[in-house]
Amino acid sequence: MEKHLHIIDFTVPYPVTHGGLFDLFYKLPALQQQGVQIHLHCFLYNNLAQQVLNQYCHSVHYYPRLTGHQALSINLPYIVSSRINETLLQNLLQNDYPILMEGIHTTYLLKDKRFRDRKKFVRIHNVEHLYYQDLAKTSSPYFKKIYYFRESGLLKKYEASVVHEATAFWGVTHKDVQFFRNHLHCNTVDYLPVYLPETWKVKPLTPIGSYCLYQGDLSVAINEQAVLWLLENVFSKITIPFVVAGKNPSSMLQSKIYQYNHCCLVNNPSEKEMQDMIAKAHIHVIYAESEAGIKLKLLNALFNGRHCVANATCVKGSGLETLCHIAADAADFCYTISNLFNTPFKEDCSQMRKSVLEKMFNNTQNAQQQLAWIWGK
Repeated sequence: MEKHLHIIDFTVPYPVTHGGLFDLFYKLPALQQQGVQIHLHCFLYNNLAQQVLNQYCHSVHYYPRLTGHQALSINLPYIVSSRINETLLQNLLQNDYPILMEGIHTTYLLKDKRFRDRKKFVRIHNVEHLYYQDLAKTSSPYFKKIYYFRESGLLKKYEASVVHEATAFWGVTHKDVQFFRNHLHCNTVDYLPVYLPETWKVKPLTPIGSYCLYQGDLSVAINEQAVLWLLENVFSKITIPFVVAGKNPSSMLQSKIYQYNHCCLVNNPSEKEMQDMIAKAHIHVIYAESEAGIKLKLLNALFNGRHCVANATCVKGSGLETLCHIAADAADFCYTISNLFNTPFKEDCSQMRKSVLEKMFNNTQNAQQQLAWIWGK
């Protein structure tokens, strides 16, 4: 029997330019290899249709995302109301294939009675109302704070209202799964690790690297705040070389980094350049004040780099705690980084990572599990 599956993506999942797209894109070849005929539905928003998606999908459909006042709703979060599209719904109604919704963003159809008897699955990328709370705390423009706080309140009500409307939910971290179970009383939620590039394999590295590295999308307020915290509280105290690399840093962030002679910025590196920097770093510094989702920068560092120093917030509920050096506060970051910078990264550390990571993040096994949940064993 052929297996057909609708997947609704909140954006176009290629090119994979940031962590939020990894699971969306690398899921496609993994499911295709299991014989799934994928009918992909994407929302266009400051991006373009991508021919490469046709390699993995039986059909690909694109829809405009509403913007501005067109998408405003009194009761619905903006990330949901801006993706209401009747053409999409009509396309889904042409057959009775199961539907996978990527993120709370794409779940409006859970409110539509026409889909009451369909198999419907939701991929949880974050507990969205908590994520928007964190965005509100870290954003400085007043109007952004107001928007994020309002969106957080609407998302909290919305998430609670849909947890019993889908066949099942799949979280990217154990922490998110527990939140849905304990706080939203969802008894149909399970853990499904993120899909990652097949090229990510733990490989032997030379014992010594050259610098500390923070990498991420620097246009995101949470990441910018992380770099500012590290500069002010850690790398202003120790003079170990520190490289910050990522997309679209603000002029303010650039000027802050350039205040320190032992710190430098790599602005908008290519994917190849980024992976090269990850392989050459001796210590990966991972800091975040938000617990939302799973940190792809952490996974990239663990698969492809040497020592990782992170605060507890970054690794909470990830199952990766034993692979990192956990720093409790700024003084602990300074102490741990200073000690590790002259400590070789040994082969047994690589082997420990290999045993944990390649078992947890196995695209083939995870795709087979997903198929079992959708169609039964």
